[in-house]
Amino acid sequence: MLTITRAEVFLVRLPLKFRFETSFGVQTEKMVPILVLHGNGQAGLSEGVMEPLPMFREETLAGALQLLREVLLPQVMGKSFANPQALAQTLTPYRGNNMAKAMLEMAAWDLWARTLDAPLWQLLGGVRDRVAVGVSLGIQADAAATVDSVTRHVEQGYRRIKLKIKPGWDVQPVAAVREAFPEIRLTVDANSAYTLEQTRVFQALDEYGLDYIEQPLAFDDLIDHAALQARIRTPLCLDESITSAQDARKALALDAGRVINIKVGRVGGHAEAQRVHDVSQAFGVPVWCGGMLESGIGRAHNIHLSTLLNFSKPGDTASSSRYWTHDTVQEPLEMEGGYQKVPSGAGIGVTLDRDFVTRSAEATWEVR
Repeated sequence: MLTITRAEVFLVRLPLKFRFETSFGVQTEKMVPILVLHGNGQAGLSEGVMEPLPMFREETLAGALQLLREVLLPQVMGKSFANPQALAQTLTPYRGNNMAKAMLEMAAWDLWARTLDAPLWQLLGGVRDRVAVGVSLGIQADAAATVDSVTRHVEQGYRRIKLKIKPGWDVQPVAAVREAFPEIRLTVDANSAYTLEQTRVFQALDEYGLDYIEQPLAFDDLIDHAALQARIRTPLCLDESITSAQDARKALALDAGRVINIKVGRVGGHAEAQRVHDVSQAFGVPVWCGGMLESGIGRAHNIHLSTLLNFSKPGDTASSSRYWTHDTVQEPLEMEGGYQKVPSGAGIGVTLDRDFVTRSAEATWEVR
């Protein structure tokens, strides 16, 4: 049994080592909420991926932490559960708020795995001890700067290059990169910045041999994605549109996309991520693990999830040192030769740098 006795939350501001621009805007830091869930003589770790403003999905950092503190954690405190899935069932009456739910569910998985002295990937049903790694590059000042950034990351060994695009900055950088690198695995990510009226942009991108075009249209519109997919050859990859296995089933039945990006926080936790993986596999559609600028805690969770069979495309699990001068965990999570090794040991295999997190936290609280 899994018995929850105490929870700690730390809100840590991490400065990024570079300016990261997407169609949403520019980001230079990340607010990282960290949950430490205690029980069975162990502590499970997770982090939230919600942002201060509802730009990616509807959730916000303030709203999610309030829900976690006042509703979700009190629902499980002092109670025993057969496994993390049983704990997650107590959260089903609450609609939406997947990222808040995922914080609790993911910490429970880590706690459960540590209680069993087993690595998380084995409990999730993983099949490999390393995962292929891609990198996501923000919008640069010009095409030459884009090619320079791509060159550095290709030389470092990343197995897929993803370029962020937005209206007015799409075909030009892709053309420049493809001319410089005719053979690399190249993708683009629009973060919902376009409409069907701009179909010609994606028809033009068809000429550059992209592995996929990620989330070009509205976050909640599968119908228009299906219409766009029918007009272009390049597979569409759905990200923001997929919040559950049911979403994935409907999207794939509509042919609204032919690749799925799975983000654990976006779908509400590991159990639903497994179900999205299984639905996609049943349709013969590959998946990969997306990133949300996680610190080492979330990155470790993502690496473990990426060991499942149908994660056949490189994910956004780049080296932690690419993002942070000082990470939230003690163990380095570094890409070597295009792969991340799965952290060894029980649970997610990393240890909270408690001194750094405590010293850096802008807010802390505890629930018993």
